[in-house]
Amino acid sequence: MSKFKAILWDNDGVLVDTEHLYRDATRQIMAGVGFNLSDEQYRDLFLSQNHGAWHLLAAQGHSEAALVRMRAERDDLYSKLLRARNHTIEGVEEVLQALHGRYAMGVVTSSQRKHFEIIHAQTGLLRYFDFVLAREDYANSKPDPEPYLAGIAKTSLRADDCIAIEDTPRGLTAATVAGLKCMVIPNALTSGGDFSAAYKVLRDIRELPALLDQ
Repeated sequence: MSKFKAILWDNDGVLVDTEHLYRDATRQIMAGVGFNLSDEQYRDLFLSQNHGAWHLLAAQGHSEAALVRMRAERDDLYSKLLRARNHTIEGVEEVLQALHGRYAMGVVTSSQRKHFEIIHAQTGLLRYFDFVLAREDYANSKPDPEPYLAGIAKTSLRADDCIAIEDTPRGLTAATVAGLKCMVIPNALTSGGDFSAAYKVLRDIRELPALLDQ
């Protein structure tokens, strides 16, 4: 029997293959003003630090009003990309079915709720979860531990009774600083990250049920 009683799931890159779409939308809008956002910059600024990249445009002289407009354009483009199809990662639903009822389960995501709802309008995955915490539900985003501390509080359990599932360095940092053990499932965008603090690193989400039972 697993020593864990609850699972706190990241969303983008763990349940759904959407991280590259956020990168693409950001890159397209920035390219419109002559800035080429590289994969290396995206990994560092978004997936490790969570600083974003708009300060790079500010340094080139773009006004705050222009940056606000570009953020809105990026969000609209990202929403359009999300609506195009079902983005569920292969194997996710079968794993959630296997774990449902055995663990309390919640989603702890940095996604804006409007984007989260667009994503899951097509996935059918939300029936497996007891709660969702989106970006509007806390003040400080990952790698700050606040989102996971809020997730732990939602379960009414101790941190030792919960485990987080992540795909990024910033998510791993948030989980571990909150006192959680964290399993990481790297993807094409995050595979080069430092996951030395992870409880386990998985190659495929379908490994998870057996590892939880060990």
